[in-house]
Amino acid sequence: MDITLDPASSVPPFEQVRAQVAEQARAGVLPVGTKLPTVRALAADLGLAVNTVARAYRELEADAVVETRGRHGTFVAAVGDTAHREAAEAAGDYARRVRRLGLPRDAALAAVVTALDAAYTKP
Repeated sequence: MDITLDPASSVPPFEQVRAQVAEQARAGVLPVGTKLPTVRALAADLGLAVNTVARAYRELEADAVVETRGRHGTFVAAVGDTAHREAAEAAGDYARRVRRLGLPRDAALAAVVTALDAAYTKP
């Protein structure tokens, strides 16, 4: 696992760790089932506080990128299926809500594009 932190970045270290692990898992650099370093080991390797790495791992687990198996450790989960399923569920929820609100299809799509543009351009 290769993680590079940018101390000059406005992005907090836990988010830099979370984003890089998530990207490596989605890209297959970290295949499903790969055991991640312990929180303490990764914190020591990166020169971070244990709580910083623990937060990154908690957020990765909440996003179903990794799964913790108790004392056995933390492993890369089957990200693609989970991510696509959750995105489809969120899209369905959004579609039902904008329809209830009476928003025209074009306006609903424009709102999604705006939100995605903002999400993908943030550091």
